[in-house]
Amino acid sequence: MLLNSILDPIIERALQEDLSGGDLSAEACIPESTIARAVAIAKSPLVVAGGQVFARVFELLGAGSVRFERVLDDGASAKGEREPIWRLEGPARILLMGERTALNLVQRMSGTATLANACVRAVPAGRATRITDTRKTTPGLRYLERYAVRVGGAHNHRDNLGSAVMIKDNHIVAAGGIAKAVERARAYAPHTSKIEVEVTSLAELDQATGAGADVIMLDNFSNELTIQAVERARGLVPRPILEASGGITLERIAELAAIGVDVISVGALTHSAKAADISLDFVLDRTAG
Repeated sequence: MLLNSILDPIIERALQEDLSGGDLSAEACIPESTIARAVAIAKSPLVVAGGQVFARVFELLGAGSVRFERVLDDGASAKGEREPIWRLEGPARILLMGERTALNLVQRMSGTATLANACVRAVPAGRATRITDTRKTTPGLRYLERYAVRVGGAHNHRDNLGSAVMIKDNHIVAAGGIAKAVERARAYAPHTSKIEVEVTSLAELDQATGAGADVIMLDNFSNELTIQAVERARGLVPRPILEASGGITLERIAELAAIGVDVISVGALTHSAKAADISLDFVLDRTAG
């Protein structure tokens, strides 16, 4: 469930992009009294995400004049072939005004959910490796994209810069090394915050484990290096969580999970997911009264 207090400003900004000058086409050729029915259909296989978002676009535009019916719930798989996802009935002008904004949002969300689901399914049976997103999200749409990741069965990484300590390459340079960065982070951060360190070599892995990092991100490690990293971490008490990141494909997810990493973060879930193919078709028009 998405919070309308966060969702509404996102939708309102998107609607403003389209409607700052009104809808000349609909106003010119559709009588105000015309009522229409429409159905959103899946034109290719996808995991549905964004039903609440789709409905809310028309709620905000129509002030209660649009009836929404959910055919498939978020997380359901649509096989394509023009399978119905959602249905609408209301003033034709309102449906036309909100059509593109609603589709733009749910096509992106469903595309992200579909890719997330494919990544989760790529983890071999019996492995507990967690698939997560990253902060490589579309500015202004993080709330929706991260929801879509969860709908697809994957997990979210830190929500924002204040959610956790994550020491990356530039932090290490600015702090004067991994040990100094971790020491300062440990002294500054709340006791509830884990400390993650990004490493690019086994030598840096040893520095991070020696400094007591809770989570270690293996950045662009080959499979061979990842095997060695898992072996080095196995005997540590407490053992740090190992996260693989960089150049992740569906094939590599299976390989990395089999090697034994705990987390695989996939930036492509939000920065490169292909928009799902969804369209809104009018199925009946009539003039009220």
